[in-house]
Amino acid sequence: MSLSLKPLHPVFAAEASGLDLTQPLADRDVRAINAAMNEYAVLVWRGQPLTAQQQIDFAKHFGPLDIGLKRVFKRPERLPDERLIDISNVDAQGNVARRDSPKNLSNFANQLWHSDSSFMDPRAAYSMLHCVVKPSWGGDTEFADLRNAYDTLDERTRAEIQDLKAEHFALHTRLLLGDDAYTDEQKKEIPPAVWPIVDTHRGSGRKVLFVGVHARQVLGWPTAESRMYLQDLLEHATRRENVYTHKWEIGDLVIWDNRATLHRGRRYDIGERRELRRTTTRRRRCCWPREGRGGRGGRGALAPLALHLLHLARDRRRHRGPLFGGEQF
Repeated sequence: MSLSLKPLHPVFAAEASGLDLTQPLADRDVRAINAAMNEYAVLVWRGQPLTAQQQIDFAKHFGPLDIGLKRVFKRPERLPDERLIDISNVDAQGNVARRDSPKNLSNFANQLWHSDSSFMDPRAAYSMLHCVVKPSWGGDTEFADLRNAYDTLDERTRAEIQDLKAEHFALHTRLLLGDDAYTDEQKKEIPPAVWPIVDTHRGSGRKVLFVGVHARQVLGWPTAESRMYLQDLLEHATRRENVYTHKWEIGDLVIWDNRATLHRGRRYDIGERRELRRTTTRRRRCCWPREGRGGRGGRGALAPLALHLLHLARDRRRHRGPLFGGEQF
């Protein structure tokens, strides 16, 4: 069978079918999924009873895996592989966690609009969330299309943000929620990353309004003004007409592109068990040199390009995926 797609929203998101994700994918199927992601940015798969290892194997088709904030927290984990990110309210002993536990603090932070690991360089590419146990009510996940968010900006705002950059910080959401119990060493573990507010999605070529709750500062602006401005942009990006709401069923797998979307979890009874597993792939660093490291092409440009292609070939052998399976140039 081949990949089949059914749109779920007027501007993005589609239900995908026709492939068994519990089995290894052919290169043509990986290319088809990448092409669909470039168009829809969110793909919903129903009835995919993936084991933890099958989810890892599927994710590896699309690039190296990212462990996110595990670099900072280093807490006991109940899942067997660190590449699996436990999106649940279950503690390391397998019990529903206390309402005031660090585990639930992470759950509350996930209810803010964000893209995974935007505070890292390289940042996250695809995230894949699989539903294992769902609560009796709530717990939906909402997605917002950052490409359509840019397309629907007024001309004045487009011109204003064209050259602006924002700093994204890993612990910004935790600090917003009143959790300031972090050592200097933990804060240094993941330094802030800086991204242009107007980005271009490499797979589709479309411009993106790259905002989210991890963005804490417009470079060169006063803090108060920059945070209010970022909030205005975030409100624009997450208007209801730009949002798809996914209502989970056990066995669902949802894939989204963090470079083109925001997402957030919605409220549920935190005393009732909810278990989802996430895998996330990293965006590979661009092959073109940055200023100060070979300039804008010319002398010094070939070496980074050759090194990048060598890394891609290595990843292909390691993950048994197509050479450009995780990125589109």
